[in-house]
Amino acid sequence: MSSCVRPLVESKTSPVVLLHGFDSSCLEWRYTYPLLEEAGLETWAVDILGWGFSDLEKLPSCDVATKRQHVYQLWKSYIKKPMILVGPSLGAAVAIDFAVNYPEAVEKLVLIDASVYTEGTGNQANLPKMVAYAGIGRLHCLFPWWEDATVDFMRSGGYKVVAQIEQVKQKTLIIWGEDDQIISNKLAVRLHCELPNAIIRQIPDCGHLPHVERPSSVAKLIVEFAQQDCYKEAQYVSQL
Repeated sequence: MSSCVRPLVESKTSPVVLLHGFDSSCLEWRYTYPLLEEAGLETWAVDILGWGFSDLEKLPSCDVATKRQHVYQLWKSYIKKPMILVGPSLGAAVAIDFAVNYPEAVEKLVLIDASVYTEGTGNQANLPKMVAYAGIGRLHCLFPWWEDATVDFMRSGGYKVVAQIEQVKQKTLIIWGEDDQIISNKLAVRLHCELPNAIIRQIPDCGHLPHVERPSSVAKLIVEFAQQDCYKEAQYVSQL
Protein backbone atom coordinates (compact mmCIF):
# COMPACT_ATOMS: atom_id res chain seq x y z
CA MET A 1 0.00 0.00 0.00
CA SER A 2 1.17 3.50 -0.85
CA SER A 3 1.03 6.43 1.50
CA CYS A 4 0.35 9.92 0.21
CA VAL A 5 -1.48 13.16 0.87
CA ARG A 6 -4.36 13.43 -1.59
CA PRO A 7 -5.87 16.72 -2.78
CA LEU A 8 -9.24 17.82 -1.46
CA VAL A 9 -10.44 18.84 -4.92
CA GLU A 10 -9.41 18.33 -8.52
CA SER A 11 -8.48 21.31 -10.65
CA LYS A 12 -8.44 21.93 -14.39
CA THR A 13 -4.73 22.61 -14.36
CA SER A 14 -2.12 19.85 -14.30
CA PRO A 15 -1.79 18.21 -10.87
CA VAL A 16 1.38 18.90 -8.91
CA VAL A 17 2.94 15.73 -7.50
CA LEU A 18 5.53 16.19 -4.75
CA LEU A 19 8.25 13.61 -4.17
CA HIS A 20 10.73 13.73 -1.30
CA GLY A 21 14.45 13.30 -0.64
CA PHE A 22 16.46 10.28 0.46
CA ASP A 23 14.75 8.22 3.17
CA SER A 24 12.23 10.95 3.95
CA SER A 25 8.45 11.12 3.56
CA CYS A 26 5.59 13.27 2.36
CA LEU A 27 5.87 15.14 5.68
CA GLU A 28 8.83 16.93 4.08
CA TRP A 29 6.23 19.11 2.33
CA ARG A 30 4.25 20.03 5.44
CA TYR A 31 5.02 23.76 5.05
CA THR A 32 4.75 24.16 1.28
CA TYR A 33 1.84 21.82 0.52
CA PRO A 34 -0.87 24.05 2.11
CA LEU A 35 0.43 27.06 0.17
CA LEU A 36 0.10 25.21 -3.13
CA GLU A 37 -3.45 24.16 -2.32
CA GLU A 38 -4.35 27.69 -1.28
CA ALA A 39 -3.14 28.82 -4.70
CA GLY A 40 -5.67 26.48 -6.31
CA LEU A 41 -3.33 23.73 -7.47
CA GLU A 42 -4.36 20.09 -7.27
CA THR A 43 -1.50 18.84 -5.11
CA TRP A 44 -0.33 15.36 -4.18
CA ALA A 45 2.52 14.47 -1.81
CA VAL A 46 3.70 10.93 -2.46
CA ASP A 47 5.91 8.57 -0.47
CA ILE A 48 8.43 6.77 -2.68
CA LEU A 49 8.35 3.00 -2.28
CA GLY A 50 10.60 1.83 0.55
CA TRP A 51 10.47 5.15 2.39
CA GLY A 52 7.82 7.16 4.16
CA PHE A 53 4.74 5.51 5.61
CA SER A 54 4.04 2.87 2.96
CA ASP A 55 2.89 -0.51 4.27
CA LEU A 56 5.76 -2.87 3.48
CA GLU A 57 4.89 -5.77 5.74
CA LYS A 58 5.35 -7.96 2.67
CA LEU A 59 8.62 -6.33 1.62
CA PRO A 60 8.96 -5.95 -2.17
CA SER A 61 12.19 -5.19 -3.97
CA CYS A 62 13.06 -1.53 -3.38
CA ASP A 63 15.42 -0.98 -6.30
CA VAL A 64 15.13 1.83 -8.85
CA ALA A 65 12.97 -0.10 -11.33
CA THR A 66 10.46 -1.10 -8.65
CA LYS A 67 10.28 2.43 -7.24
CA ARG A 68 9.66 3.76 -10.76
CA GLN A 69 6.92 1.21 -11.43
CA HIS A 70 5.32 1.97 -8.08
CA VAL A 71 5.02 5.68 -8.90
CA TYR A 72 3.64 4.81 -12.33
CA GLN A 73 0.94 2.55 -10.91
CA LEU A 74 -0.11 5.27 -8.48
CA TRP A 75 -0.27 7.76 -11.37
CA LYS A 76 -2.17 5.34 -13.61
CA SER A 77 -4.68 4.40 -10.91
CA TYR A 78 -5.42 7.78 -9.32
CA ILE A 79 -3.87 10.82 -11.01
CA LYS A 80 -4.53 9.78 -14.61
CA LYS A 81 -3.38 12.96 -16.35
CA PRO A 82 -0.02 14.57 -17.17
CA MET A 83 1.47 16.01 -14.01
CA ILE A 84 4.03 18.51 -12.81
CA LEU A 85 6.49 16.25 -11.00
CA VAL A 86 8.51 17.91 -8.23
CA GLY A 87 11.67 16.29 -6.87
CA PRO A 88 13.98 17.70 -4.17
CA SER A 89 17.51 16.36 -3.66
CA LEU A 90 17.45 12.61 -4.41
CA GLY A 91 13.81 13.09 -5.44
CA ALA A 92 15.12 14.99 -8.46
CA ALA A 93 16.85 11.82 -9.64
CA VAL A 94 13.60 9.92 -9.09
CA ALA A 95 11.73 12.56 -11.12
CA ILE A 96 14.21 12.54 -14.02
CA ASP A 97 14.25 8.75 -14.18
CA PHE A 98 10.45 8.65 -14.18
CA ALA A 99 10.02 11.42 -16.77
CA VAL A 100 12.38 9.71 -19.22
CA ASN A 101 10.70 6.31 -18.84
CA TYR A 102 7.09 7.56 -18.73
CA PRO A 103 7.02 10.83 -20.69
CA GLU A 104 3.27 10.58 -21.21
CA ALA A 105 2.76 10.97 -17.46
CA VAL A 106 4.88 14.10 -16.96
CA GLU A 107 4.06 17.50 -18.42
CA LYS A 108 6.70 19.49 -16.52
CA LEU A 109 9.48 18.94 -14.00
CA VAL A 110 10.57 20.93 -10.96
CA LEU A 111 13.99 19.96 -9.59
CA ILE A 112 15.04 21.38 -6.22
CA ASP A 113 18.72 21.29 -5.16
CA ALA A 114 19.02 18.21 -7.33
CA SER A 115 21.24 15.31 -6.30
CA VAL A 116 21.83 13.82 -9.75
CA TYR A 117 25.55 13.87 -10.47
CA THR A 118 26.75 11.36 -7.87
CA GLU A 119 27.20 7.93 -9.41
CA GLY A 120 24.61 5.66 -7.84
CA THR A 121 22.82 8.48 -6.01
CA GLY A 122 21.58 7.16 -2.69
CA ASN A 123 23.89 4.15 -2.46
CA GLN A 124 26.36 3.23 0.26
CA ALA A 125 28.99 5.75 -0.83
CA ASN A 126 26.95 8.84 -0.08
CA LEU A 127 24.65 7.50 2.64
CA PRO A 128 26.34 9.37 5.56
CA LYS A 129 25.92 12.70 3.76
CA MET A 130 22.32 11.91 2.84
CA VAL A 131 21.33 10.89 6.34
CA ALA A 132 22.85 14.09 7.72
CA TYR A 133 20.27 16.29 6.00
CA ALA A 134 17.29 13.95 5.72
CA GLY A 135 16.23 14.26 9.36
CA ILE A 136 12.73 15.55 8.65
CA GLY A 137 9.79 13.66 10.06
CA ARG A 138 11.67 10.56 11.25
CA LEU A 139 8.56 8.71 12.41
CA HIS A 140 8.64 6.39 9.40
CA CYS A 141 12.03 5.06 10.54
CA LEU A 142 10.23 3.29 13.40
CA PHE A 143 8.54 0.87 11.01
CA PRO A 144 10.01 -2.65 11.33
CA TRP A 145 10.67 -2.85 7.57
CA TRP A 146 12.50 0.50 7.31
CA GLU A 147 16.03 -0.91 7.61
CA ASP A 148 15.52 -3.79 5.18
CA ALA A 149 13.92 -1.50 2.57
CA THR A 150 16.75 1.04 2.79
CA VAL A 151 19.50 -1.59 2.64
CA ASP A 152 17.81 -3.24 -0.34
CA PHE A 153 17.83 0.07 -2.21
CA MET A 154 21.46 0.82 -1.40
CA ARG A 155 22.61 -2.65 -2.42
CA SER A 156 20.82 -2.21 -5.77
CA GLY A 157 23.24 0.61 -6.66
CA GLY A 158 21.00 3.67 -6.38
CA TYR A 159 20.03 6.13 -9.12
CA LYS A 160 22.32 6.72 -12.11
CA VAL A 161 20.61 9.46 -14.12
CA VAL A 162 23.50 11.51 -15.54
CA ALA A 163 23.07 9.89 -18.96
CA GLN A 164 19.31 10.55 -18.82
CA ILE A 165 19.48 14.31 -18.29
CA GLU A 166 19.77 15.19 -21.98
CA GLN A 167 16.82 12.89 -22.71
CA VAL A 168 14.43 15.01 -20.65
CA LYS A 169 12.02 16.72 -23.05
CA GLN A 170 9.71 18.36 -20.52
CA LYS A 171 9.93 21.99 -19.52
CA THR A 172 11.88 22.12 -16.29
CA LEU A 173 12.17 24.57 -13.42
CA ILE A 174 15.39 24.30 -11.42
CA ILE A 175 15.22 25.75 -7.89
CA TRP A 176 18.37 26.07 -5.79
CA GLY A 177 19.19 27.44 -2.37
CA GLU A 178 22.07 29.89 -2.76
CA ASP A 179 23.63 28.72 0.52
CA ASP A 180 23.35 24.99 -0.16
CA GLN A 181 26.25 23.37 1.71
CA ILE A 182 25.40 19.85 0.52
CA ILE A 183 25.39 20.23 -3.27
CA SER A 184 27.42 22.94 -4.99
CA ASN A 185 25.68 25.73 -6.90
CA LYS A 186 28.04 24.91 -9.77
CA LEU A 187 25.99 21.75 -10.30
CA ALA A 188 22.84 23.87 -10.61
CA VAL A 189 24.47 25.74 -13.49
CA ARG A 190 25.64 22.48 -15.03
CA LEU A 191 22.14 21.00 -14.80
CA HIS A 192 20.67 24.13 -16.37
CA CYS A 193 23.12 23.85 -19.28
CA GLU A 194 22.49 20.16 -19.86
CA LEU A 195 18.70 20.17 -19.68
CA PRO A 196 17.27 21.01 -23.12
CA ASN A 197 14.36 23.16 -21.90
CA ALA A 198 15.01 24.57 -18.43
CA ILE A 199 14.96 27.77 -16.41
CA ILE A 200 16.77 28.28 -13.12
CA ARG A 201 15.82 30.28 -10.04
CA GLN A 202 17.97 30.65 -6.92
CA ILE A 203 16.60 31.50 -3.48
CA PRO A 204 18.83 33.74 -1.32
CA ASP A 205 19.61 32.99 2.33
CA CYS A 206 18.54 29.39 1.81
CA GLY A 207 20.25 26.03 2.21
CA HIS A 208 19.64 22.55 0.79
CA LEU A 209 15.92 22.29 1.58
CA PRO A 210 14.20 25.39 0.15
CA HIS A 211 10.72 23.88 0.49
CA VAL A 212 11.34 23.56 4.25
CA GLU A 213 13.39 26.72 4.81
CA ARG A 214 11.59 29.07 2.37
CA PRO A 215 8.19 27.50 1.65
CA SER A 216 6.57 30.75 0.46
CA SER A 217 9.31 31.35 -2.11
CA VAL A 218 9.16 27.78 -3.39
CA ALA A 219 5.37 27.77 -3.58
CA LYS A 220 5.39 31.04 -5.52
CA LEU A 221 7.88 29.68 -8.06
CA ILE A 222 5.95 26.42 -8.53
CA VAL A 223 2.62 28.23 -8.91
CA GLU A 224 4.04 30.60 -11.52
CA PHE A 225 5.62 27.71 -13.40
CA ALA A 226 2.43 25.64 -13.27
CA GLN A 227 0.26 28.50 -14.54
CA GLN A 228 2.70 29.74 -17.18
CA ASP A 229 1.22 27.98 -20.19
CA CYS A 230 -2.35 28.51 -18.96
CA TYR A 231 -1.70 32.26 -18.95
CA LYS A 232 -0.28 32.18 -22.48
CA GLU A 233 -3.24 30.11 -23.70
CA ALA A 234 -5.68 32.57 -22.13
CA GLN A 235 -3.86 35.45 -23.86
CA TYR A 236 -4.11 33.63 -27.22
CA VAL A 237 -7.84 32.97 -26.80
CA SER A 238 -8.50 36.61 -25.89
CA GLN A 239 -6.81 37.73 -29.11
CA LEU A 240 -8.98 35.56 -31.37
